[in-house]
Amino acid sequence: MKLREIVVTDAILPALKSAKRDLAVGELIDSLIASNVIPADARAIVLKEALARERKGSTGFGHGVAVPHTKTNLVKKPFAAIGVSTGGVDFNSLDRQPVHSIVFMLSPLSDPESHLNAMETVFGALSQEVFRRFLRQAKTIEEVITLLDETDAGINTD
Repeated sequence: MKLREIVVTDAILPALKSAKRDLAVGELIDSLIASNVIPADARAIVLKEALARERKGSTGFGHGVAVPHTKTNLVKKPFAAIGVSTGGVDFNSLDRQPVHSIVFMLSPLSDPESHLNAMETVFGALSQEVFRRFLRQAKTIEEVITLLDETDAGINTD
């Protein structure tokens, strides 16, 4: 699975406004709504489920990145939104550092294998220091897309 198969171009936010976790996740959900991935009337339930997942354990796994996620019947394949925060977001990360890159994932409830494949793809990219650095420095949607394309092609690997 490739990053570009998961990440919704119109749901890339190179300048997240929110510095608080719940608001930042809400921004990313809003970007998926604006991209017609999920309906607007699903916002509250998707946010509630994503934050319930966060209460079980932070998806901020360190190195300035977080991958909040939830499974839903609203989608038939995995989708992701990406947000970049210059100032950082308190995600209660494992390393206690602010998060600057957030990948919000929505996966189909009925297809756990596609969820695992998508998470493997995202974590594979985020485990690369070069990818994390370039994502954090991205200022435009085009810069993020270039990074995703290069990573999918195997160009940006440690």
